[in-house]
Amino acid sequence: MLEIHSLAKTHPGGHPLFENLSFSLAAGEYVAIMGESGVGKSTLLNLIAGLEAPDRGTIRVAGRQISGLPDEDAARLRREMLGFVFQAFHVLPHLTLLQNVRVPLLLLGRDDPGRAAAMLAAVGLGDRLDAYPRELSGGELQRVAIARALVHRPSLLLADEPPGNLDPETARDILRLLREEIRANGTTAILVTHSLQAAGSADRAFELTSAGLRPRSLAA
Repeated sequence: MLEIHSLAKTHPGGHPLFENLSFSLAAGEYVAIMGESGVGKSTLLNLIAGLEAPDRGTIRVAGRQISGLPDEDAARLRREMLGFVFQAFHVLPHLTLLQNVRVPLLLLGRDDPGRAAAMLAAVGLGDRLDAYPRELSGGELQRVAIARALVHRPSLLLADEPPGNLDPETARDILRLLREEIRANGTTAILVTHSLQAAGSADRAFELTSAGLRPRSLAA
């Protein structure tokens, strides 16, 4: 599902984030990537999604090379195959919660308000369908972003600190939902996190350093 070969990316400040990063994930694999702040975890997700361009190397999603794709083709691939949970939420302020979660389905031409409502219910917002983002807390906005990322059953899910704004109990529920959706839909997923609890929901974990990825123990 995902193949990365000899990926290199330099921080805008001039120091390399990674210089020769290679790894692959099969369909249905769920991995966590950990690492210190500033090591390039979020940048790696942006590269995989085609939101940033690498300095060198190739990224293939389901056999298609995303690095170097024209913007329109990259946007189409994201719509069709990817779900992305951003740290900054990126919900649309002029739309209700239900309308926000329907957006990926509408872009694919297969609107399903029932599915969107069910995803909001699954993240604990089933009674807020007609609310607007300005009425929500940061943790609630994070849950909307997660529902939106999962609603179209993406082939590849990229999740950037999804439980970061949630209380511990809600975080456990959301991580359980992520795992259930990933398993039910055969989704390949990458979870970027600082949290051992969050990483423990994945099948395996890695540490990202400038030298590449190395297996990470989840023992406390």
